[in-house]
Amino acid sequence: MSASLIRRGLQLLGEDIKDVSKEKQKKKQTLSSSSVMELVSTNRQGVTKQVKRLQGRLGPRKNKATVKDKRIRSAVEEFRKKQGTSHLSENLKYFMKPGVQASDSDTMKILNHNTGRQSRNRPIKPAPKAKTESSLFTEEEFQQFQKEYFGRTVENK
Repeated sequence: MSASLIRRGLQLLGEDIKDVSKEKQKKKQTLSSSSVMELVSTNRQGVTKQVKRLQGRLGPRKNKATVKDKRIRSAVEEFRKKQGTSHLSENLKYFMKPGVQASDSDTMKILNHNTGRQSRNRPIKPAPKAKTESSLFTEEEFQQFQKEYFGRTVENK
């Protein structure tokens, strides 16, 4: 008789637990707009924002980030995905064809593009050559000026 009493008590207790859990589920479900409107204050400003806040707060949380569906990739796959593919061999094959001749402007553009930004990667520019000083006057005009100004030709000693 004691076993039957315990079973009957567990059945009654189980029904009470189910009823309480159903009430909690009803509270957790997203409220309809009509039921939410009863909770909203009578102030006219900010009604839609308040409705959204109430629906969002009481609604289910389905947008949580989970690891369940995430596909695990190996480190090699991640590396290959992030690395860009090199087209060097294809480009070299194209440019080494006998019929292809790049213009000088194109080659200069390529060379300028591939030089690094650091000073050690820049080609050394040739120093500008010092120009020889050229006079506007000839030697004969200087001698004529000296005769007129000094009265005689002055020689360098």
